[in-house]
Amino acid sequence: MQTEKRYCQCCGHPIHGRSDKKFCDDGCRNTFNNHQNAVQNKEMRCINTILKRNRAILLAKLAGKEQLKITKEQLVVMGFHLKYMTHQQVLPTGLTAQFCYELGIVILEEKYCLIVREN
Repeated sequence: MQTEKRYCQCCGHPIHGRSDKKFCDDGCRNTFNNHQNAVQNKEMRCINTILKRNRAILLAKLAGKEQLKITKEQLVVMGFHLKYMTHQQVLPTGLTAQFCYELGIVILEEKYCLIVREN
């Protein structure tokens, strides 16, 4: 019985073993899958970096307080990205807060916002 030669999808070396085997070893399998997911993972890493920076800025401004009124401009100057948040929630006061993990902002007026902690 003649068997067709198969080659690793990552490195191109001949494959021995099971008929449905696609890679010569775990290293090649991991390398192949990492390259396949590289674009998506890069985008997710960039967004997570922005979210972490947003949280760090809010945490630094609060400095142990429960809430703080601040201008949006102050946050933006520190590198805060208003469009990157993890979730939003309606507070008991009826205002909507946009959260970056457990810390959030409530837009009060055109210029001001309130930094709050999630309960």
